[in-house]
Amino acid sequence: MPAFPPLTHVAVTVSDLQVSVPWYERLIGAAPVLDEDTGPFHHVVFAIGGTLLGLHTFPEGPAEGDVFEERRIGLDHIAFQCANRGELEAWQGHLEDLGIKHGGIIDAPYGSGLSFRDPDNIALEFFAPPA
Repeated sequence: MPAFPPLTHVAVTVSDLQVSVPWYERLIGAAPVLDEDTGPFHHVVFAIGGTLLGLHTFPEGPAEGDVFEERRIGLDHIAFQCANRGELEAWQGHLEDLGIKHGGIIDAPYGSGLSFRDPDNIALEFFAPPA
């Protein structure tokens, strides 16, 4: 059996690309590499290292009353890798400069995390391994 392959992309459904795309552009500091309306869905994709992050919308819009909730079956959160705690602290400053609320850096034996949410309440995190 071959080695298990790495992740190539993560796609999340957002309620409004007009809100989410500029928010992610500011966060990531780069423009999307793809903006395509396929008919069944419209997606905007960002390249982050060797992984793609896609934002999807659907012509019929989001499911009624649907709000992201990590306790539902499915996605819990998306974590972005930081090399160390110093890099994590730099991201904390960047979030503050952008006016993005966060939960502060939480240290644990397995590493340190900085949690925050996108405009649709999707849980995101910067994560650094233990020192």
